[in-house]
Amino acid sequence: MNKWHQIFSRSTGLSPYVWLVFYILPFYFIFRSSSTPEVVSGIVMIILFFACYRFAFMSKGWLVYFWTSLQIVLSIAMTLLFSYVYFSIFLAFFIGQISNRKGFFILYGIHLASTFATVNYGFVTRSPLFFTQFPFILICLIVIILLPFNTYNQKKQGMLEGQLKDANKRIDELVKLEERQRIARDLHDTLGQKLSLIGLKSDLAAKLMNRNPVQALAEIRDVQQTARAALKEVREMVTEMRGARLDEELRRVSEMLEAADITCEITGESALGKTTLLAENVLSMCLKEAINNVVKHSGARHCRISIASIAQELVLTVKDDGTGMENGRSYVYGNGLLGMKERLEFVNGSLELSPAGEWHPHAKASGDGRVGTKVSIKVPHALAGSGRRRGR
Repeated sequence: MNKWHQIFSRSTGLSPYVWLVFYILPFYFIFRSSSTPEVVSGIVMIILFFACYRFAFMSKGWLVYFWTSLQIVLSIAMTLLFSYVYFSIFLAFFIGQISNRKGFFILYGIHLASTFATVNYGFVTRSPLFFTQFPFILICLIVIILLPFNTYNQKKQGMLEGQLKDANKRIDELVKLEERQRIARDLHDTLGQKLSLIGLKSDLAAKLMNRNPVQALAEIRDVQQTARAALKEVREMVTEMRGARLDEELRRVSEMLEAADITCEITGESALGKTTLLAENVLSMCLKEAINNVVKHSGARHCRISIASIAQELVLTVKDDGTGMENGRSYVYGNGLLGMKERLEFVNGSLELSPAGEWHPHAKASGDGRVGTKVSIKVPHALAGSGRRRGR
C-alpha cells in the first residue's frame, strides 16, 4: 500500500522525485500573466495535471489511457496559454511505463505529434517566451523522442529479468523436489529392505534361541552382516549427497590405478578456485569414468592425469599407453563416454578423444598397435561474481 507522501508509484524509481523541481516552473509562467482568471485557471490545470498523473500510475486497463489523454490535453493547454512545454517530459516518462506495445505506440505518436504541433504554433504566432527558451524547448523535444523508448525498454528488461528469476526459482524447487524423491527411493530400495530383513531375522533368532541355538546364532550373524551392509550403503549415499571433490577423486583413482598395477602420474594443481562446485562435481565423475575405462579396457601400463587452468576454462587430460584405437578408425562413444558428454554439456563443458602418441618412454605409437588414448575434459570457469559458496 502506498503511503500518503508517495506521490508516484514505486515502479518509477527515484527520477520522479528529482523532477519535483519542475513543480516550481509552471507557477513562474502562470504568474507572468496579469489576468487573474488566467492565473486561477493555470493553477487549476497544474493541480489537475498532477492529479491525473497520479491516478494514471494507480489505474489499470482503459483508465490508464483515459487519464493519460487528459494529461495530453492539459499539456497542450499549458503550452498554448502559458508557453509551458515541460509537462511533456512527465508524459514522455509515463508513456514509457506502459507495458502494452500497441497502447505505447499509439500514445507515443499522439503525444509526439501534439507537442510538435503546439511548439510550432508557438513559434508561428511569435510568442516571446518560445524564442527566449528556444534551447530548452529543443532539449525538451529531444527528450520526448528518446525517453519513452528508453523507459519502455528498461521496463521490458526488468520484466524479463523478473520472469527469468521466477523461472530459476521454480527450477530450483523442482530440482530439490526431484532430489527428495530420489533420496526417498534410495532409502526405500536399500535401507528399508535391509531394515525389514534385520527385523525378520531378529524375530526368527528370538524364536530359535531355546529350540535351536545354533540356527539362532547363524541368524544373528546374518543380522550383523546385513546391518554392516546397510551402514555402508548409508555412508555411500551421504558421500554422494556431499558431492565429489576433485582432490578426493584424484586420490581414489590413483589408488585404483595402483591396485591395477598401472603407474600413475598426476601433474597440475587440484585445488580449484575459479570452477563452480557443480562443474567440479561433474569433472570428478568424468575423471572416475575415464580411469575406469583405462583399468578395464586399455591394457595400459602407465597413466598420466594433468590439470591445467587457462584463461576461460579448466582442462583435465587423461593419457594412457594402452591399445587405444586402431589407426584409421574413429573413436566410438560407448555408454560411459556418452554419459560423460551429457554431464559435461550440462555445465557447458566438452569431451575430446584422440591418440595419446609417444608421451612416455615406454609408450609405443607403432608395431603392436599400442597408440594409447588421450581424453581431454574441459569445463568453463565461473563467471565473475558467482564465486564458490562452499568451503572445504
